[in-house]
Amino acid sequence: MRTPVVMTLGMVFAPCGLLFNLTSTLAPGWRLVKGFLDQPVDVELYQGLWDMCREQSSSERECGQQDKSGYFEAQPVLVARALMVTSLAVTVLGLLLASLGVRCWQDVPNFVLAGLSGVVLFVAGLLSLIPVSWYNHFLRDRDVLPAPASQVTVQVSYSLVLGYLGSCLLLLGGFSLALSFAPWCKERPKAPSAGPRRSSVSTIRVEWPEPELTPAIKYYSDGQHRPPPAQHRKPKPKVGFPMPRPPPKAYTNSVDVLAGEGWEAAQSQDSTSCSSHPYDSTLPCDSDL
Repeated sequence: MRTPVVMTLGMVFAPCGLLFNLTSTLAPGWRLVKGFLDQPVDVELYQGLWDMCREQSSSERECGQQDKSGYFEAQPVLVARALMVTSLAVTVLGLLLASLGVRCWQDVPNFVLAGLSGVVLFVAGLLSLIPVSWYNHFLRDRDVLPAPASQVTVQVSYSLVLGYLGSCLLLLGGFSLALSFAPWCKERPKAPSAGPRRSSVSTIRVEWPEPELTPAIKYYSDGQHRPPPAQHRKPKPKVGFPMPRPPPKAYTNSVDVLAGEGWEAAQSQDSTSCSSHPYDSTLPCDSDL
């Protein structure tokens, strides 16, 4: 069985939310204080839940600064510490339940356990969203969140933004996994068919009649066109009827071409006898005539 989409989304959003919340809890960047009158202009003070760092462009970042204004004793900071740690622990528990419920290594997941893990992750998202929102509400209130005595500028820092993102991802991931309780998320088994299964249209085999080929080509079963053997060749019938041929024509000549053949034959015989006996003076030749 394929893993449902809601489970896949939950298993993606929840670990990302855990990573963002962990960074937000440990990083000293919930509030940025700058604009000190008795210090250089580029001095900035980053305040977090556990530490306070001083940063200057011309020097390295120095953490572990002394809390002279009582910032760490403020109620929003103490509540944020407790709720953020609790949210991290609940998130780890929800991810463990989600891993056992989704069970990607098996064919059928446990829908009840996956839905329960979604509820746990949703609660973890609420536990982290409450302190982040409360801290942001009293960010510029110096009575609730103390600040240095001089007139300084207070701004939101990166850790608070990461806390918002992590809380929203946990809420989305938990909601997606909680949808595993829905009946439409489960894949219903197919009912066995009563009779033999009919073949679909795509499996129907259509046999077309063999096309008529010319007498010089025969279609064989191997799918090739080959000429038939010589013994199977039939003489082609003659088409049409014989045309009558005209009789040979006889040509006549009014001049008798054989009239001078006797004299020419005698002359040729005399020349032959003279040439054959050149030293016989008794035989007459043309030169003596």
